[in-house]
Amino acid sequence: MPGSTPPLRCLVVDDDPLSVQVVLNCIANTPFLVAAGSFTSPVEAAESLRTDPVDLLFLDVEMPLLSGIELLRTLYQPPLVVLITSSKDYAVEAFEQAVVDYLVKPVSYPRFLQAAQKAADTAERRAAAAAAPDPDAIAAPAPDADYTFVKVDTKLVRVNFDDVRYVEALGDYVHVVTGQSKLIVYSTMKAVEEKFPTSRFTRVHRSFIVNFDRIQALEDNAVIIEGKHIPVGQTYLREVMQRLNKF
Repeated sequence: MPGSTPPLRCLVVDDDPLSVQVVLNCIANTPFLVAAGSFTSPVEAAESLRTDPVDLLFLDVEMPLLSGIELLRTLYQPPLVVLITSSKDYAVEAFEQAVVDYLVKPVSYPRFLQAAQKAADTAERRAAAAAAPDPDAIAAPAPDADYTFVKVDTKLVRVNFDDVRYVEALGDYVHVVTGQSKLIVYSTMKAVEEKFPTSRFTRVHRSFIVNFDRIQALEDNAVIIEGKHIPVGQTYLREVMQRLNKF
């Protein structure tokens, strides 16, 4: 069970009002959760999340105008997410977005509680890691190695440098984003800079390190990698331009 940390602030987003009420009732019966609001419009929810962040998002996948997956991709710093859907066909996309859990409708309270406990446990681990990031969470690769190992929770995960698109700082941990997943690593950007090969990776912003081989374009002081615009800080712009001009 979650410890004595404050309740997680939760937002429910589902275009079906009845489904929203089911999840809100589940939240009301879970002591370590508190409802911060709900939306039936994914567009309104996306705007709210930009100005009023929450700890945990219960997010429907199938919605008009903007699916749950698409909404999640618009968020610069997404909260913990539990996807809710009437289909099991989105499991792979859920994994790629590094969501906490994946619930299939109709949502039962026992299954909801299991997902909520996963979210609370993840939040506690992040809080503990934020207090003291692990300097050894990213292994120093052997000379000329094309991979390294990163510590994700309690296991070491192999990461091929060629698969890495970019690394994003989120507080005192980082997201290592590959073509297949987002790995949450309790480390610092300094450790990434020290242990990722500088021949392939460079800092472009205080919050981003990119794989130069994956840059597709530079536009409006942002590099574009597979459709994502990653800002280039003024401190790093000259070096980025110099490296790009070498191609």
